[in-house]
Amino acid sequence: METVSATEFKAHCLQLMERVRKTRKPVLITKRGRPLAQLVPPPATEERPWQKLRGSVLHMGDVLSPVVVDEDIQALK
Repeated sequence: METVSATEFKAHCLQLMERVRKTRKPVLITKRGRPLAQLVPPPATEERPWQKLRGSVLHMGDVLSPVVVDEDIQALK
């Protein structure tokens, strides 16, 4: 794991974040030689969270037509 000082992190924060994103390797940030924080990549997920729902909905026919036909309504009166 790469280690950088807090001063170096402050000076190169955006570059370090981009490197972690690309390499997916964490960076340990230290202050006076002691671990202070760790910069880690986010968990691997799909780009769009709603893509997880793909294939979970069933199409059961025409969704625009009425459920009950006119003849059934007349029979219920």
